[in-house]
Amino acid sequence: MTGSPGEVLSQDAETLRVLYAVRAFSDAMERMYSGMKGDMDMNATDLAALRMLIIREQRDQAVSPHDIARHLRISTASTTKLIDRLAETGHVVRQPHPRDGRARLIALTEKSRSEFRLHFRDSVGAMRGVAEEFSASDLAIVSGFLERLSAAIDPDL
Repeated sequence: MTGSPGEVLSQDAETLRVLYAVRAFSDAMERMYSGMKGDMDMNATDLAALRMLIIREQRDQAVSPHDIARHLRISTASTTKLIDRLAETGHVVRQPHPRDGRARLIALTEKSRSEFRLHFRDSVGAMRGVAEEFSASDLAIVSGFLERLSAAIDPDL
């Protein structure tokens, strides 16, 4: 940061303001997901795995059980139990790996996608409404900031 003392103070104040806003947004998102946890009768780790699968699916990235274990920071045994639970309830399926016949990939089912859409329809609509108040260039700045912030906190995301 260069500039006059007033500019530095202003930069510091805005940095804190944005970090507080990120924290408040994170808290709001957590409350939103907590509501779904109860509706879907699953624990926080199960829901975190589904959220990870949704994000990776949107990025067109395949997910292995090892990816889930690393993302959630749980053992392979715990990951197997988690995947078994999610498969039993119809939320995920195990699919053969396209290049390694011994390996499996984990994918969301249409049931999971539908439940997420149903549960988050109103929230996503409200968030979209807020986003539509900003220009494309403003949104590009916000997206870039949040992507870099996410990578700074968790490079494996």
